[in-house]
Amino acid sequence: MKAVFVLFDSLNRHLLGCYGGARVPTPNFDRLARRSVTFDRHYVGSLPCMPARRDMLTGRLNFLHRSWGPLEPFDDAFPELLHRGAGVYSHLVTDHFHYWEDGGATYHNRYDSYEFVRGQEGDAWKAMVQPHWERLREMYHARQFTTERRKYCARNVVNREFIKEEKDFPSVKCFEHGFDFLDRNRDTDGWLLQIECFDPHEPFYAPARFKKPFETGWNGPVRDWPRYGRVDELPAECEELRANYYAIMSMCDFLMGQLLDYFDRHDLWKDTALIVTTDHGFLLGEHDFWAKNRMNMYEEIVHIPLFIHDPRAPELAGTRTSALSQTIDIAPTFLDLFGVAPEPNMEGFSLLGMRRNEARREGALFGYFGGAVNITDGRYTYHRYPADLAAQEIYQYTVMPTHIFSFFTPEELSLASLSDGFSFTKGAKLLRVPVIERSPMYNNYGPGALLESDTRLYDLATDPGQRNPLRGSPEESRLLDLMTRLMRANEAPAEAFTRLDLPQVAAAA
Repeated sequence: MKAVFVLFDSLNRHLLGCYGGARVPTPNFDRLARRSVTFDRHYVGSLPCMPARRDMLTGRLNFLHRSWGPLEPFDDAFPELLHRGAGVYSHLVTDHFHYWEDGGATYHNRYDSYEFVRGQEGDAWKAMVQPHWERLREMYHARQFTTERRKYCARNVVNREFIKEEKDFPSVKCFEHGFDFLDRNRDTDGWLLQIECFDPHEPFYAPARFKKPFETGWNGPVRDWPRYGRVDELPAECEELRANYYAIMSMCDFLMGQLLDYFDRHDLWKDTALIVTTDHGFLLGEHDFWAKNRMNMYEEIVHIPLFIHDPRAPELAGTRTSALSQTIDIAPTFLDLFGVAPEPNMEGFSLLGMRRNEARREGALFGYFGGAVNITDGRYTYHRYPADLAAQEIYQYTVMPTHIFSFFTPEELSLASLSDGFSFTKGAKLLRVPVIERSPMYNNYGPGALLESDTRLYDLATDPGQRNPLRGSPEESRLLDLMTRLMRANEAPAEAFTRLDLPQVAAAA
């Protein structure tokens, strides 16, 4: 068996033609759907970026125990399990620079080899001690410009000085490196190639030819990086931001087409699996918000695309499945492809059976650490928040105390105690670190970042846009019970139940 895993970041499902989107032509994703099983009810688990990847690699949810952080020593990552169980060689090609920051530095080392393409967003790439700040200030909108050297915006404007031609763009280089791997290895067996693109994540910077079909007439400074939060821009500015997302999404479609051409040219469809998905979506003004992290977990963020081609089942090409799945199913699926048994602590299921509409789960649990706990059964979504985000008692459980780009502070660690851990930590004792307002994560992607905090229930069948929360519905009790059972199965700590005023608690860690 051979497999290619393509992972995009912030790829909006509802804009893809094969999922009903019409605003952006996506002929190659549509072509992919004709070659694959398309999953219609695929959801996220833990968010945002690195928590989602921890879910994918380990096959279990982590947002109830930990915010953004590295893989832990007790985690079972599927590339290592493939190596140990079947001698499978894994190679990662990515421009996702979060892997090289403090909060992600243990992920890429789980692969046999890796290629890092530099230059995306706030990647600390090119060294310019004295950039021409005044020229750059005139080029970029004030909301995406700063001279504070360690801020993502400052690094980005410097990086973009070195990304001018289409061949310079990091995602283009990612696919080139992927093709290089395939050129050297496609006739061998027992390998996994992961091509992971930061795009279409913000900033929405794409070659000019992809922007041309979406020109808005904007004549102001570069405006392709929306602020996380409520929409307060004028309509013309909003349209320009959206147009730049459409452009970068078109580039992703083009790159996907190049890979499909490669599969066609070398007839890889007969012996190579292909799985394509994303980590989460991105709001482009829906619900009056930009981005993620700050608001309720709406469908645009959490309902994501997934395509699976299994060369052993060519008769399934072009079919769809309504089986409820989520990101924790990625690891068991890759293990199943190569005949390796899943680890007992994995919560996910192989999708090779679910692609035939075999139901394996009643509901999918998802969320941000410190925010609401959310659940869907495919028909309803239920979002349960603590009564007071600022007053809730919540702890991080870890032996790898780093945030995105910093260590836990001495103040945070001075309040830590030692926990006996959980069954999935394999006897390892853990730091139990209380969340405090001065934590670096608190107002970035933690409780202090949220602008919405009211519990709500939606019926997706009658209200797909999630505009009218249901009040007094008997479905709330049913979903509440299902949520509690899934949290127990995840070994959520006792305070996770207390903070949500759930009717039962788990054993203390």
